[in-house]
Amino acid sequence: MSPHVRLARSEDLEPTARLAGELVRMHHAVDPDRFFLPNQVESGYAWWFERELARKEARLFVAEAEGRILGYAYGTLEERDWNLLLDSHGAVHDIFVVEDARKTGVGELLVNALVSELEAMGAARILLGTMVSNTPAQRLFARCGFRPTMLEMTRSRGAAL
Repeated sequence: MSPHVRLARSEDLEPTARLAGELVRMHHAVDPDRFFLPNQVESGYAWWFERELARKEARLFVAEAEGRILGYAYGTLEERDWNLLLDSHGAVHDIFVVEDARKTGVGELLVNALVSELEAMGAARILLGTMVSNTPAQRLFARCGFRPTMLEMTRSRGAAL
């Protein structure tokens, strides 16, 4: 299997939305108080990705081998955010690789393709978030040049003080 990464096309929307559904379910299973699980998540993502394919600030990549999509990467260019004290930047929103293709280099190919594209679009810095418990993803991101900068913390209503 020799995967290659390319920009997604409209015919990739359904399989990519299925992978996005897996990503959402994974997050929800880890922390349902933090990550909601929408009804019809796959159709929602198909709608969203179709919209993003046409937006000049967004990029959606797929990794494919032998006609099978093994993963995807989705990111955008973002404006300055005064709330976060964050100048304009690239944002990696999703990276997901199917289980049987993990630890084969597919994730790194996706991250590097998205980072290269966001930088070519003008991003001087690129941010992403990862679940605290997802150490394999954190190792991947570190190999790709990312460093920890912030830790999100969540408190649900009614939590003990």
